[in-house]
Amino acid sequence: MRRRAFVGGVAAAGLIGPAMAQTPLKQEVRLFCGFPPGGTADLLARLLADALTPVVGQKVIVETRTGASGFIANEAVARSSPDGHAILLAGMAAFCVSPVMPGQKLPIDVDKDLTPIANVAGVYNMLVVGRPAPFRLVPEIIDQARNAPGKLTYASTGNGTSQHLAGELFKKLAGVDLLHVPYRGGAPAIQDMVAGNVNMMFGNMPEFLGQIAGGNLIPVAFGAPRASPLFPGLPLISMWLPDFKVVNWFAVFGPAGLPAPLVQFWNKALRAVVAQEAFQKRMVDNGMENLIGSDDALKATIAADRAKWAEIIKSAGMRAD
Repeated sequence: MRRRAFVGGVAAAGLIGPAMAQTPLKQEVRLFCGFPPGGTADLLARLLADALTPVVGQKVIVETRTGASGFIANEAVARSSPDGHAILLAGMAAFCVSPVMPGQKLPIDVDKDLTPIANVAGVYNMLVVGRPAPFRLVPEIIDQARNAPGKLTYASTGNGTSQHLAGELFKKLAGVDLLHVPYRGGAPAIQDMVAGNVNMMFGNMPEFLGQIAGGNLIPVAFGAPRASPLFPGLPLISMWLPDFKVVNWFAVFGPAGLPAPLVQFWNKALRAVVAQEAFQKRMVDNGMENLIGSDDALKATIAADRAKWAEIIKSAGMRAD
């Protein structure tokens, strides 16, 4: 009864067709996530699982498989039966960075072994500094970096991560030399910024919210194409560097060979979920924006972002550890 009422209400809004009301799913669904609890990917996976369950007519459970930068989960879905009961929440790096990183050995070919279904959410990229840092504005950072090449430092969660790539993009566009300091995870990087041991970090806004609220980190600008409603007055880096646009997105994929009707079934289900006002609020509150679209739109995003980051990787001489 609960599912019938929900489907009817969404259908009235034009978001769901008759195929959704007659679900093709025969058993519970596993939504694989390759990142541990506490991070943005895990949070989004759990929000999706809860919201998808009444929409698709079967329980959706999160299957956490951490390791290998998410590729343990990616491979598990790639090896699953293409019957719609195993889907994957994966991030931009797995499709746009890892495949073009020199020296990177991957267990699967993401283009051949996984089927794009829909992009779901983007995480706002933000430039932050520790309170001890001697600057608060993007032009100040650029000026100081030009006056002291290689002296200003930026943190990341490791070589080849989205934070590292964002820093290299900034360096290229601003024509400056910053020293990259990689860490094993966001927590130690943020701690060193707070302590004044590293100057700045380009990263996912949700990682910084707690320390910003506590006054230990200072938001400087958004690297995303748009400002977040949480910080509506914060400028965009693109005001000074027009081509600086970084979106670390999360999308849903199925195994290779997933039939077109199942791709469209899951795409419609995800659209219905993201259209919910409560779901949108949870996204905003956690530093995410709505990127829902078609499977073809996701394919185009992958192609464009892969070309962009391949150029940055090449120009920076980056290589897998």
